[in-house]
Amino acid sequence: MTSAGMGESGAAAGTAGTAGVTGAGVWRALARGPRRFLLSSWPWRALGYLLTGGVLGVGWFFLALGLITAGVLLLPAGVGVVALLCVPVTAVGLAGLERSRLRWMDPRDAPSPHENEPAPPVTGRRGTRWLRRLWRRAKSPASWLEFGFALLNAVLAAVDLLAVFVAGFAVLSQPLAMVLVLGGEQVMYGSGIVLTRPAQVLPWLLLTPVFAVLAAYLLASVAGARAALARALLVRPRREEELGAALVEVTASRARMAGAFEDERRRIERDLHDGAQQRLTGLIMTLGLAKLDADPALVSRAQDEARAVLDELRDLVRGIHPSVLTDRGLGAAVESLAERSTVPVDVDVAALEERRAPEGTEAAAYFAVAEALTNVAKHSGAGRAGVRASYEASAAGDLLVIEVRDDGRGGADPAGGSGLTGLADRLAAQEGRLRLSSPKGGPTVVRLELPC
Repeated sequence: MTSAGMGESGAAAGTAGTAGVTGAGVWRALARGPRRFLLSSWPWRALGYLLTGGVLGVGWFFLALGLITAGVLLLPAGVGVVALLCVPVTAVGLAGLERSRLRWMDPRDAPSPHENEPAPPVTGRRGTRWLRRLWRRAKSPASWLEFGFALLNAVLAAVDLLAVFVAGFAVLSQPLAMVLVLGGEQVMYGSGIVLTRPAQVLPWLLLTPVFAVLAAYLLASVAGARAALARALLVRPRREEELGAALVEVTASRARMAGAFEDERRRIERDLHDGAQQRLTGLIMTLGLAKLDADPALVSRAQDEARAVLDELRDLVRGIHPSVLTDRGLGAAVESLAERSTVPVDVDVAALEERRAPEGTEAAAYFAVAEALTNVAKHSGAGRAGVRASYEASAAGDLLVIEVRDDGRGGADPAGGSGLTGLADRLAAQEGRLRLSSPKGGPTVVRLELPC
């Protein structure tokens, strides 16, 4: 299934709203408890991050050392200047790799500080253009900051490799000791402990899971600290551009929601004026006549009109906030929506019965599901639909995920006036996202993601 962001403004607002939360993913993973952390991919990602970081740091150090040596030796010939200029440029390349590797430990974007630099001239010979580009990049303040990071990274690469060595030794030392003893060798722990039989090694071997847990936490902690340092030195968030874009999206989303609320207010006012108010006026007149004539038929008519007014008021307030959502939770409210749908709906909301989300999250999810099922009935031509709810773990914490599927014709388009943009705006107000998969010919899948 290919998922695309639906209601781009709403999805963007939701992404912007959670950017700060999704940062520092490894620290959030560590805080989620030992079982969930150890069974996740984070220990392996930390191992890969430190191992490749150590190799890159040491490799760049020897590359820079070679360029500096060649530059000094060839300086009288003039070629050495080019070699020396290449040193900060190689640091720029290393910094680019580091920003790419940051995603292993931190899912936030890592924009390069060089993106807003002026483009090099396109005139002149190719060699001249290359030298100008090299000089411009070498004299850039961001390049020298990256050069400073590269020097620091060359030193810290030893820390990375040491952490990997210590973790690997902690995990493999006891199995290796058992192999050596089985091969007839002896293992010494200091000067006072000599192991010559497998039975003597076995108690130490049983500690291997404990050492593995400690090694995983060591790797994750060191990798998280190294990633935080790299982000602080290499990533210059385009704060003005990011805040400006977020402000535009929030303003547009707020304008759409304000318009929707105004339309809803006018609808309620119109329905009250044209429906319930007229019926109540007729009811008063009927009661007046019944009081004068004492006619049982008029009393019965007044009762029927009172029931009709009550039903109309119930229909009117149903779209404001359903009582079943407050009393019994989102699961029961979704089942109620499915029962009222004109398209048969299969419901799987057992996860919602085991755990309730916050009130604002439940309300946003309820109205989103209601809008999605309305779209299924009006636009999809589907013969059957389904709603499935679950809780999923993410770097930002637990997500309430609801999928609304239908077997209709597909081709849903947020720009087509089907209410999807407003639905995305409603989720964005809760820092959620809405994803859509709707190829021509179907099926259509609307995925709601709300943080808990």
